[in-house]
Amino acid sequence: MALRREDLVRLRRVRDRIDRDHAQPLDVAVLAHQALMSPGHFSRCFKAAFGETPYDYLMTRRVERAKALLRRGDVSVTEACFAVGCSSLGSFSARFTRLVGETPSAYRSRDHSAAALIPSCVLARAARPSRSVRIGEATGARARLPSSAC
Repeated sequence: MALRREDLVRLRRVRDRIDRDHAQPLDVAVLAHQALMSPGHFSRCFKAAFGETPYDYLMTRRVERAKALLRRGDVSVTEACFAVGCSSLGSFSARFTRLVGETPSAYRSRDHSAAALIPSCVLARAARPSRSVRIGEATGARARLPSSAC
């Protein structure tokens, strides 16, 4: 799918909104409207640009934030689940386990003292599931958008 530069810019703005508002209820139709696209076209373009669906991207952000909360040790798994915007503990735990490789409870009980010295934005990048597609690579487009800083 060939994406135009203006589509990539709008998709990046939506992705930034997901990063910023990940704990809020986010609807694909509303995000698609912000990108000036139909929901189906938006989902296809988002996946072509970023290598995952908008929902998968949102859930990855929520899991990354939950990991930061659980590393502190003063938040329960249930509190972390609701704090990051998930409404189902079961779905949250399943997604967390799939992305991280261990349950939220096991992750919380592990020693994270070494990770405390690393800024969370750096830790999130290092621990983020690898993406095989970067902006424009899936489409062959030459336009590249700068990655966001911490």
